[in-house]
Amino acid sequence: MDVFLKNKYYRRFSIASFLSTAGDILFYLAFLTYASKLKNYSLALSLIAISESIPRLLDIFGGYLADKTRNKLKNIFWMAIIRFFLYGLVGFLFITHISQWNLVLIIIVINFISDIVGTYSAGLCAPIIVELVDKEKFAEAEGFTNGLDEVFSTTAQFVGSGLLLFLSYSNLAFINAFTFLAAGLLYLSVGLRHTKENTPLAPTEVNDQNFFATMKASYIQIKKESGLLSTVLVIALLNGALSAMGSLLPIIMAGHRSTMLISNYSFTLAVIGVVISVGSILGSAFGPQLFKKQSVFIMVMIAIILSIATTIAAFLTNIYAILPFYLLLAAIASTASLKMQQWLVTTIDQTILASSMGLLNTIIMATAPAMTMFLTTISGLTNVKYSLFVLLAIECISFIVSIKLNAKDKMNNVEIS
Repeated sequence: MDVFLKNKYYRRFSIASFLSTAGDILFYLAFLTYASKLKNYSLALSLIAISESIPRLLDIFGGYLADKTRNKLKNIFWMAIIRFFLYGLVGFLFITHISQWNLVLIIIVINFISDIVGTYSAGLCAPIIVELVDKEKFAEAEGFTNGLDEVFSTTAQFVGSGLLLFLSYSNLAFINAFTFLAAGLLYLSVGLRHTKENTPLAPTEVNDQNFFATMKASYIQIKKESGLLSTVLVIALLNGALSAMGSLLPIIMAGHRSTMLISNYSFTLAVIGVVISVGSILGSAFGPQLFKKQSVFIMVMIAIILSIATTIAAFLTNIYAILPFYLLLAAIASTASLKMQQWLVTTIDQTILASSMGLLNTIIMATAPAMTMFLTTISGLTNVKYSLFVLLAIECISFIVSIKLNAKDKMNNVEIS
């Protein structure tokens, strides 16, 4: 919190990110609502979901391109301007006479391009944040900002549903466009004020290796740091477990309505979503400070214990037993992820920082759809309880690995001493 309040450059940079996130959510909600009214709405919504998920797996390429970019802040500004024009175009398309299905397909393509641009922009952010704040304060700064971002995202969903009552789809597309314009101007102001105060954000050193050489260098540096790669893999499994649990709970709810529902099915789903968001907000905003002295291994172990407790509560098919564990799990998992990022920022060569973060984010993100598909398939072919047994086995294996990593870390610290 202190970094956000005291560092005016970082605060302005963060507000720009909040604006673009909120605008994106407003438009995405409107687009889903529009697509849901088509005759073959299932296909339309599936295509939108696919177009949204693919860019999330391309962090590795966005990070690589970011490391090869010399003036990162300038490029972030131009990426925001490009997205302003893209969604401005979407706004105009909504007021034309294009057939509904053709309009949806065109917007899917434009939205996909915007998300690809966003992946590159996200890769540019991490090195700039390291320049704006001290390396040691990276987790604290990003934690509080991520917490606020969650608040903005949740608020934007409710605001968006309200705006749909009296604003057109084109109006919401234009609002999204102007949030990117405002974000771009804020990014530009950060650079201009730095220059005006004779403390310009000078173009950083760039990575001149090809893609495969960069990935090899990132892997070698990550592997060289004792326990980092293993920790990333455990956090990836933890992220996959969280995602899978989110998909299994609706199945459990459908089969045990008397003990799993609060009021009704849709309201219970909303409550679970809010619980996860609140947990992520609390963990991101306060976790790095509250658990400043705890190692990332300890945080991962606590998160896995809570994940096991959540799975056992799911076996009991009692929503009131699940929710508190789910809240704590989201909070601790967010903290563990931030501590892992802090570890990465302070150990990896700055010229390949974005590539390394992109590589690790891709690993972490890839486990979510993989584990979700695997466990929901088991549930569909057999019974959801078998999926929970498999999930519990994965969690127990992850916990054993975490114990070994923690013991190895303590041994290394003793040897260094």
